[in-house]
Amino acid sequence: MPGQIKISARQIMILTTLFTIGSAILIVPSGMASVAKQDAWIAALVGVGAGLLILYMYSKIASLYPDMTLIGIMETLLGKWLGKAVGLLFFITLFINAPAPVLFYIGNFMTTQMIPETPILAVNILFALIVVLAARLGLEVLVRSAELLFPLFTLLYISFVGLVVSDIKLENVQPVLEAGVGPIWPAALSFCSTVFMPHIILLMIFPASINRSDQTRKAFFIGSVIGGLMLVVVVALAILVLGPELTARNIYPSYALAKKISIGNFLQRIEAIMATMWFISLFFRITLYMHTTVTAIAQIFRLKEDRQLVLPLGMILVILSIIVYPNVPYQHTYDTKTWVPYALSIGLLFPLLLLCIHGIRTMWSKKRAESKG
Repeated sequence: MPGQIKISARQIMILTTLFTIGSAILIVPSGMASVAKQDAWIAALVGVGAGLLILYMYSKIASLYPDMTLIGIMETLLGKWLGKAVGLLFFITLFINAPAPVLFYIGNFMTTQMIPETPILAVNILFALIVVLAARLGLEVLVRSAELLFPLFTLLYISFVGLVVSDIKLENVQPVLEAGVGPIWPAALSFCSTVFMPHIILLMIFPASINRSDQTRKAFFIGSVIGGLMLVVVVALAILVLGPELTARNIYPSYALAKKISIGNFLQRIEAIMATMWFISLFFRITLYMHTTVTAIAQIFRLKEDRQLVLPLGMILVILSIIVYPNVPYQHTYDTKTWVPYALSIGLLFPLLLLCIHGIRTMWSKKRAESKG
């Protein structure tokens, strides 16, 4: 159970960094360029700032209930049965809206960019098998694999940025703020909803599963900032190299960037190697979604063993991944019109509600104590 698992602050930092980058490294530049045009990089920076305020709220909730997971907090604040019902609804809707689309992105990316003859279902099943295996092995194995793969991820990222820098055209970001600050806010909100608001699920892991809870908050923030700034660089590079119009039209601008890499006549066509970077971050994003969902269901129904839930959920995930987006126009509409309000409701309004209930309960307890005294 989560209380018996203990991971270090350094491991939570690495895990948070990879979770933050997740699928955003593939899809965020396109959506932001379509809204904020050449100012997408400014919107990304604003998004990081706003994201840190949201993360502060999550860490505040965690510090108020240091030995509880998100489900435990819900049950404490909302009452046992209402807390269970809200927790179940929370994770069912999250499972449909978060890991299923991420698995779709993997399959769609592979079948449109790299192996067009392969059915998307085959790719999704193969990736889901790896996720199921990782989720069954548990959190400790996952964080150790994150420690092993993070240096490779960092090396690929630095290589990617370093090799693309030579193609930068500064005129692509000019004129700065041509349309004013108006388009910055919706683009920043879109960035925040994809990159930072899903971090609420990490309350299923920390601080209850951390060795030294005093270092948890710092590690959580550092990991999120590193991940957020890495995404800002990718967004800026997409605008600087491809231009705002091409970035907005391309579903996966960071892959289009990798195709631009050419050193002399010998270092070319290495985008497949660069794709390893995206597979690593996507894997940790989707596996953390799976792990937290399994843990939540086990806690809601008081199951002694949660591993038996992993395979059925993995099968449901594969089915959802091929029906969640019937086509690409639907995907684009969903990502811009549906995901942002949903992320706001679970990632901003719901934790604010929990904090308000905590405040009311604290005031009520004080009044009762005073009246008795």
